[in-house]
Amino acid sequence: MNVTIVGAGVAGCAIAWELASRGAAVRVVDPRGVGKGATSASAGILAPRIEGRMPELLRLTLCSLGLFDSFMARLRRDGATSIEYERNGTLQVALDQEDANSLKAATAQLADAHIPHSWLDARQARRVEPSLSPDVIGALLIPEHGYVGVTALVDALADAARARGVEFIIGPVSEVRGGEPAETVTPRGVIESDVVVIAAGSWSSQLAGAADSAVPAVAAAQVSVRPSPVRPIRGQLLDLKMPARAASRVLWGTDCYIVPWHDGTVLVGATVEDVGFDESATVAGVQQLSGAAVRMLPALEQAVFSGVRVGLRPATRDELPVIGSSSSMPGIVYATGHYRNGVLLAPLTALLVADLVLENRARTELALTRPDRLGL
Repeated sequence: MNVTIVGAGVAGCAIAWELASRGAAVRVVDPRGVGKGATSASAGILAPRIEGRMPELLRLTLCSLGLFDSFMARLRRDGATSIEYERNGTLQVALDQEDANSLKAATAQLADAHIPHSWLDARQARRVEPSLSPDVIGALLIPEHGYVGVTALVDALADAARARGVEFIIGPVSEVRGGEPAETVTPRGVIESDVVVIAAGSWSSQLAGAADSAVPAVAAAQVSVRPSPVRPIRGQLLDLKMPARAASRVLWGTDCYIVPWHDGTVLVGATVEDVGFDESATVAGVQQLSGAAVRMLPALEQAVFSGVRVGLRPATRDELPVIGSSSSMPGIVYATGHYRNGVLLAPLTALLVADLVLENRARTELALTRPDRLGL
């Protein structure tokens, strides 16, 4: 099986590694290179109980979280030894009574689902995390959550894929065409493959749109007024540095989250901005995130500001990813629209795509991610 993947973010690299591990001949094409798009601005949080706001999304993220330990173990066997990965929980804090009431309501739902958790009062929360603000009046601890260092993860996936023969090509893709063979159009020429996987994040709809150029003019005009199936949502992420680790686990509030690394790096995210394909960092974004972070963890007021990372997260109208075979283009498979959960969903996405492409096996999760629900 000969497969071309368009997109070298965390999803594209995970898929490439999985396919190559099963014997496929794989190439990956991306105009920026490995992990330079939305993946570069990801904090790597693994927290489906917080991010999984809908039952369908929660099902997908929980399934993928369940794969993460074995996913990381396999990657380490392939030579990746320096990826920061912890599953020591998230602490979701309440800074006022409204926050506390919301989190207490969540504890009832977690209890009904037999999910391990603990509600901590203010004293208990500061015993767990002594650096928390005195304004914290309670917190919800979910021990199965965690985080992973994204840059190291994506680099390791690409290295493991290369070791299994995957070719990475830096360059633009102007169009994909379904058929036998499927075609990837680049300035260097047309790449023919048995399957093309579109994992281009926020740019995926542009590739799909190019493939619609052969439809009748009336139909094309009708398509052009529809909302884009996958649209960019800007997320700004602060990169801070402390002399020592700022906290022992991921902290989450209503206005920001904080990911403290062992080396003193602190990631604070993230804005949610519907501004099109604008990847600018803004003063407003920095002020919003830094203020929220200091309110939760006052010691961060003395942190060194290392910079801002900006990514365009690929969102769909129902906030579910798009994974599966195109409904209109033979030989085209989508793996996009992961929005805020690209890293968390990477193991599951790779498994779903590899099973579909190599074994013609449609796992049950694909019923939730079908491209045809968005006209793709």
